[in-house]
Amino acid sequence: MNKEVLFAKTLEQLKEAAAAQGRVVTKEQVETAFGPLGLDDAQMKLVYDYLHQNKIGIGKPVDPDEYLADEEKDYLETYLSQLHSMPELSPGEREAVILSAMAGDADAQNRLAEACLPEVVEIAKLYAGQGVYMEDLIGEGNMAVALGVTMLGAMEHASEAQGMLGRMIMDAMEEYIALNVEETGKDKKIADKVNKVADAARALAEELHRKVTVEEVMEEAGLSRKAIEDAIRMSGGQIEDLA
Repeated sequence: MNKEVLFAKTLEQLKEAAAAQGRVVTKEQVETAFGPLGLDDAQMKLVYDYLHQNKIGIGKPVDPDEYLADEEKDYLETYLSQLHSMPELSPGEREAVILSAMAGDADAQNRLAEACLPEVVEIAKLYAGQGVYMEDLIGEGNMAVALGVTMLGAMEHASEAQGMLGRMIMDAMEEYIALNVEETGKDKKIADKVNKVADAARALAEELHRKVTVEEVMEEAGLSRKAIEDAIRMSGGQIEDLA
């Protein structure tokens, strides 16, 4: 196994260990894991930077607020102030509500969903800084809770409910982030294609001092007709230098 593959595998194993430990690893774990690779100080700094960027703490959990933009902090402050007006459940009340929710009581399910709203916020903070809005993450988490409280009848014990709801919240947020990344990637590919054709048409138009044809761009830039026509379609016909 070459060093690059071993490095990637070691990093993945360390991330898995962090996930099992509340997104925290010790410095000793990091040094033990990467010791066999013989990394120098600069390379180890890159490892620690990577872990920090992925919200993995060294010795103690990272502060989720560190990854929030100012507008996200403002949104959370307003949102949490609204939640503070809702009555909190004591541990005993929460267990009773969970049991009733498991039995199919709709009012209990609604109360439990409301009680979980602050927890959705705390989980959403763990996913901050990944290219999606905090408001959207919370919305996805809240929908997961609303669905989850209706599915608690499948649980055998009330103690299992919190774990099930937490997993559903995290799964919903992770799926939303993955879809957003996929859509962003598609958008970038489209933009790259349009820009490539637009740049070629602009350069040729400046040289000829007029708008240019598809055939001229094909010949000058070595682009296929399909590539140019696709770019025209994707841009909504807004490539200005094409006749």
